[in-house]
Amino acid sequence: MTTIVVLFNLKSGTRVEEYEAWARASDLPTVSALPAVRRFEVLRSSGLLSGKGSAPYQYVEVLQVASVDALRADITATPAMAEIARQFREFADNPLFVVTDSL
Repeated sequence: MTTIVVLFNLKSGTRVEEYEAWARASDLPTVSALPAVRRFEVLRSSGLLSGKGSAPYQYVEVLQVASVDALRADITATPAMAEIARQFREFADNPLFVVTDSL
């Protein structure tokens, strides 16, 4: 199983309430319904465990998937995902997608 971690901040001028309502109503259910996705969650950063200041990213998405190839196939085969991806790009400022494998 592969885990994809997405780190991002909202674009300047984006309302947190608008993004979070969209994530709950559209992003979470659509992505979670993809066959390759085993688990999907969106997390809001609330601080740092140690040190002072804010976390470097406002949000973290965690996707556990069967494989990256399976996820890509689901995304291209699911018309609703093109719209979800477009909408995500409107909210997220330069998101960082990190593909990981368990040790």
